[in-house]
Formats: sequence, structure tokens, C-alpha cells
Amino acid sequence: MTRLRALTLTAVLAGLLTGGVAVAQGPGPGRGGRGGFGGPGGPGGPGGPGLPLQALNLSETQQDQVKQLMQQYRQQNQNLGEQLRTAMEAQRKAVETIPVDEGLIRSTTQALVEAQTEMAIQQARLQSEIFALLTPDQQAQVRKLQVERDQRAQQRPRGR
Repeated sequence: MTRLRALTLTAVLAGLLTGGVAVAQGPGPGRGGRGGFGGPGGPGGPGGPGLPLQALNLSETQQDQVKQLMQQYRQQNQNLGEQLRTAMEAQRKAVETIPVDEGLIRSTTQALVEAQTEMAIQQARLQSEIFALLTPDQQAQVRKLQVERDQRAQQRPRGR
């Protein structure tokens, strides 16, 4: 279970970091026009974490502001990502240590939880700052889309 959680977190982290780079680069060929941030599975894409920016028809000014925020957070996210990978590797090594060292497992797991927490806080701060850039109508649309996403997630069959 711990390994599954670590792999899931790594995938989410990679998506966030990749998405940040994609958003900062702006719309390009095949990426849509105004408000075309991300695509399926990208930041705000169907089923993805974050704000569904591509569905909001952002103004050019809003797009520029979002890009600026993403650039501001990029270095912090990279640093947190590295801390997270380091903590995950330390925990993995602790779990594989023979004989079992429960103290080492506990301390490396606590460091991993702290790194995960910092990453989650950073993501929430970025989303909050982006949300504040939206018009009241766009904010209402975000809330509606998030409710729909949550409903779809509840309808999906659960794994094992």
C-alpha cells in the first residue's frame, strides 16, 4: 500500500511539474487558443487535479497573469519535488533494510509526510491565487465543474 501511494504521488507530482511548464509556455500548436491551458489529463483537464482553466475562456490578461504565477511557483515546486523524491527514496530504502529498523521507517515516513504536506500546501496556494484572478462567473463555473468531476469520480468503479 505504501508503494502504491508513493507511485501515485510521484505521478501526481510529475503531472504538476510538467503541467506548470506547459502552462508557462502558453498555447502552442494543438493546444487551443484563448484559455487553452492543458488538455485531457493536463492541469485542469478532465479528471486532473487543479482548476479547469481550459473551460473558462480566460482573457489574454488572465492568461498572462496565470503564466506569471506559474513561473513564480515553478522553482519552489521543483525544489519541493526534489525533496519529495528524496524522501520517497529514503523511505523505500528504510523499508528494504534488513533487519527491520522500525525507528528508521517511522522517521523516513514522517519526512515523506512532511514533504507531501508542503507540496499540497504549495499546490493549494497556487490554485487559490489563480482562482482570485477569475471573474465571479468564472469562479462559479469552476465550482460547477469541480462538483461534476467529483460526481464522476464517485461513479467510477473502485479498484481492488
